[in-house]
Amino acid sequence: MSRKIKIRSFIIGGFFTLFFVLIALRLYWIQVVQADELVAKAERAWSTDIVLPSTRGAIYDRGNSVLAWNAPAYTVAVNPKLIHERGNAREVVDGLAPLLGMESEGQYRKLEQMVTKRREDGSYYLHVEVRNEGWKIDSETAEKIDRFRKENKIDGIYLIEEQKRYYPYGKLASHVLGYTDKENKAIMGIEYSLDSLLSGKDGKIHYSKDRLGYELPEGKVHYEPPVHGKSIRLTLDQHIQHYMEVALEEVYHQYQPVSAMAIAADPKTMEILGMVSMPNFDPNEYWNLEYQSNFYNHAISAVYEPGSTFKIVTLAAAVEEGVFNPNEFYQSGRIRVADSYINDHNGGRGWGEITFLEGFLRSSNVAFVLLGDRLGGEKLRDYIEKFGFGQKTGIELAGEAKGDVNFNLNYPTEVATVTFGHGRLTVTALQQLAAVSAIANDGKLMRPYLVKEIIDSETEEVIQTFEPEVIRQVVSERTAKQVREYLELVVSDQNIGTGRRAYIEGYRVAGKTGTAQKVVNGKYANDRFVVSFVGFAPADDPQLALIVIVDDPKIDSYVQGGQVVAPVFREIMEKSLRYLGVESKKDDISVHSVQVSGSLPRLKLPELVSLDPLRAAEVLEMRGIKYEILGSGHRVLDQYPAADTEISTEQRVLLLTEEPSPDVLPDLRGWSLRDALEVSTYLGIDVRVSGEGYVTSYEWRSEDSGRVLHLNLAPPVSVDSPKDQQETSMESDDEEAA
Repeated sequence: MSRKIKIRSFIIGGFFTLFFVLIALRLYWIQVVQADELVAKAERAWSTDIVLPSTRGAIYDRGNSVLAWNAPAYTVAVNPKLIHERGNAREVVDGLAPLLGMESEGQYRKLEQMVTKRREDGSYYLHVEVRNEGWKIDSETAEKIDRFRKENKIDGIYLIEEQKRYYPYGKLASHVLGYTDKENKAIMGIEYSLDSLLSGKDGKIHYSKDRLGYELPEGKVHYEPPVHGKSIRLTLDQHIQHYMEVALEEVYHQYQPVSAMAIAADPKTMEILGMVSMPNFDPNEYWNLEYQSNFYNHAISAVYEPGSTFKIVTLAAAVEEGVFNPNEFYQSGRIRVADSYINDHNGGRGWGEITFLEGFLRSSNVAFVLLGDRLGGEKLRDYIEKFGFGQKTGIELAGEAKGDVNFNLNYPTEVATVTFGHGRLTVTALQQLAAVSAIANDGKLMRPYLVKEIIDSETEEVIQTFEPEVIRQVVSERTAKQVREYLELVVSDQNIGTGRRAYIEGYRVAGKTGTAQKVVNGKYANDRFVVSFVGFAPADDPQLALIVIVDDPKIDSYVQGGQVVAPVFREIMEKSLRYLGVESKKDDISVHSVQVSGSLPRLKLPELVSLDPLRAAEVLEMRGIKYEILGSGHRVLDQYPAADTEISTEQRVLLLTEEPSPDVLPDLRGWSLRDALEVSTYLGIDVRVSGEGYVTSYEWRSEDSGRVLHLNLAPPVSVDSPKDQQETSMESDDEEAA
């Protein structure tokens, strides 16, 4: 019996010993092996973190107008459990659907599912956010929901206060600014490229709590303040940006192109004052787009064959190397290059034997092929690269293209076509503007930039400023001045200047047109073009450079290209110059337009005062000079311009035979705007102008300031045939459209 008791005691004792050993091992495992993990769990149980969100920095224009900032926003949430208990799910869905734009059948069902959402075990959720339609809604919509909730005494609808990125001017500068999505992720534009500066860093408060969530009096508190994002001041001017967008949107709707773009800059610093790309979008509603292509910034990312605007580069190189003589004659029309022919844009008819300057004013391809041959392919390529083509400008935006300078020096036709902006050459709008701005800036190529200052968001102190950066001296100051004068003639010469539609009364405008054929299926198309205009003003002291490009407008002929872009250029330039406070000089604008060194063949005007008007007319006719006799007197009392003045054969001379007055005004129909303004100014007549081109009619009107002459203008009807444009033996359409 005692043996059984001993065995039983031994078993029970062994069991208890094993039990305590296991407990000891478990305690060791918990207190030693798992100690760190369990302490961390405990700390999470008795402590909490409160996130202190940082505020994203604002974006300002150069005048301190807010272009982007963080505005109050609200997220709609519902409590399906509480709504089920109240029995008003249908009322909630019917009330929220129209306020959140969820009235379609599919959206309505989606909202209904959120309001009645259950877990797998059949219980209702306590909190469901209405996404995406109810996510970060604006204050106005939130107020309507709050009013609906209060008026109908509905429980279970909540508005969670948050922040959202807001762009006060809507579509204005959307491609420059970019946007952030509802998760605060920067997607494009300045928002994306400078996200590390704008975004900041969230802070937090860490403290110990009891089981009810209250802070423990003796608990540790750790505070990390939020670091708010830096604000940025851009070089953009929202007024100039607005002028550009209004003008470009009008031409975009009128001609329905694939795209349109414009960039404006201060040519002396290359601060970007405006940048537009069409089609555009509203960053406040970035999701509400039919085509993703609206996000594409054509101004920096699209590459194209520039056409005649590129002749500025060839001309500058030729002037710098001393191979351009404005008064030298050549045979226009067509030229043989290797086994091919290149035509002028009027189907190879040309204009006979003309000077090189007249060739530039008429945008003659043959003239530039000859200049390119004198320069040589290697030197031409060197100047093209010095002007910045084939490389990115370095502007503070992602997605900038570099274009291509890829012509083969061993193929004469490739070198020839590049001289007038065709062939194995592609550029961006920004590169073009930077190159032309170098001409406006005495030959200095500048780096384009958009960011003017970085600002501390809390103190509003400027912590970093960006200054203009000279990349290189491309051509001499003397060469740049000469080229500016030639470019001014392109606009001011109302007879043959291809840029005459960009003429602005009272301002000296310099510029160049371009109408490049598009390549379709490996061949140049007869009816598809990229039309452009680039220039600056005032020509003698440039304050604003501007490029406008329209890709594939719906036009009937290449000759209409100038009608598409030049008026847009003129509208933007005129409004911007007036906004910038650049003084208009109506009295001497016509004088400046003819007193340019190296213009068309020039003659010294003889003394005509006191001569019989018919004798004076014979003298002028013998020299091939146009004239107009004012009045019915028997001798010339005065002449304009005065004797010994050098004039071109295209300028009209005025012979006054009576006292100057409106009564001796000749018939102005068919006159160029420049000639009409000259005679009106000479006779002391106040003038108003409507339209562009040549005078078709005019009339006197009585206004507060007295009698005013109103001129009605219209462009001349072109006789060029678009089919002639392709008439070469190259069969590769190397010649340019205009």
